[in-house]
Amino acid sequence: METRLCDIRNLNSEEALRGLKLAGEILRGGGLVGFPTETVYGLGANAFDAEAVASIFAAKGRPGDNPLIVHVASLQQARELVEFTPLAEKLAERYWPGPLTLVLDSRGLVPASVSAGLSTLAVRLPSHPGALAMLRAAERPIAAPSANLSGRPSPTLASHVLEDMQGRVPLILDGGAVEIGLESTVVDARGECPILLRPGKITQEELRLLCGDCPAAGQADCARPASPGMKYRHYAPQGQLFLVKTWREAEALRLQLLQEGLPLPLLLLSDESAGELQQRGVPEEQIISLGSEARPEEFAHNLFAALREADHRAASHIIGQSIPAIGLGAAVMNRYTKAASKK
Repeated sequence: METRLCDIRNLNSEEALRGLKLAGEILRGGGLVGFPTETVYGLGANAFDAEAVASIFAAKGRPGDNPLIVHVASLQQARELVEFTPLAEKLAERYWPGPLTLVLDSRGLVPASVSAGLSTLAVRLPSHPGALAMLRAAERPIAAPSANLSGRPSPTLASHVLEDMQGRVPLILDGGAVEIGLESTVVDARGECPILLRPGKITQEELRLLCGDCPAAGQADCARPASPGMKYRHYAPQGQLFLVKTWREAEALRLQLLQEGLPLPLLLLSDESAGELQQRGVPEEQIISLGSEARPEEFAHNLFAALREADHRAASHIIGQSIPAIGLGAAVMNRYTKAASKK
């Protein structure tokens, strides 16, 4: 299969209009399309078409018990798919369109495979203009996980999608670099307060301010997850990733690995730590800066691209600097920790 890349950064351009029309035709015909959102790039299929949904799992190598998120073009479209609660109405009014996914009771209109056989369905109204234009062109809800091979770092550029999906999908819509860089926040909105299933840009602290409480799902809930990102190892580079807290720990581990005769490790550090180690003689080419320690949004935006760059450099050992798991930092560390996991 030939994979076509179409630039939709200017939605009024002739190329974008042709690409969006083609995307709609492909999706209505049961095919797959890679597309940008404000969070990461998605791999979309007609949510009503069981065979098209199955092709998502096949293209990604994704386990069948890992549910998908259905992307909608309007609040009304979401209401047709799931049973909205007063809490869901409140959350949608505040955060849609945007990087929040709501898990609600399904009305049974989409194949069971979309939600991995659960009675719930995860739905989201994205804010990215390109994603909304594609959804309108498709004229139906689109089931979409991130557009990467299962387990690999999520794509934040169209070129990342092409790396993983070339020859697997007919079309990738290029909307440029994503805004956020981490997948959406996912909450179970069936009760009186949201239950956090996956952290993201919309933080647990922010949800508590709005709703009064927002507990996180327990470990037992991961056995049969209602949300992507709860059960399996994700976001992982090819090399072994170690997490440290400070530049001193990074330098000590770097020296230990070298003493063991291992190849030069790649360092993923804050701007501040990168400066410290460069002053101490660590070559600049061994370091990738993720952003300032005071700006977790920079870490979020740059993390997946840095993990993919580690693969491009064939880094067998990677030392990553963590940040406090507070606010958006909790979402960063959720991905970082899973990337370093061996399960």
